[in-house]
Amino acid sequence: TATWTVVWTDLLTACDIYRAKAYRVDPVPGTNDQYFSYIAYECDLFEEGSLANLTASIIGNVFGFKAVKALRLEDMRIPYAYLKTFQGPATGVIVERERL
Repeated sequence: TATWTVVWTDLLTACDIYRAKAYRVDPVPGTNDQYFSYIAYECDLFEEGSLANLTASIIGNVFGFKAVKALRLEDMRIPYAYLKTFQGPATGVIVERERL
């Protein structure tokens, strides 16, 4: 629900499976209060073939977190299983190469 209010639909999913997981946190060399965080999400959370949904979900949720003073996205890795859900250009590879 994107709020702290618990509603009945919150009980329909297994939160432990679908919540984001911070699997690694490393200090930024030469700093005392900066860290690199590695966060993983389940592919089931995202609409297939929708880059807009993927980026809005990840960047919107993480960058909207008020407890974080400053944040910079440096890298985003997309699993092959999710990449396969994208159809590619509507015109095909040959036409797209001709445009270049």
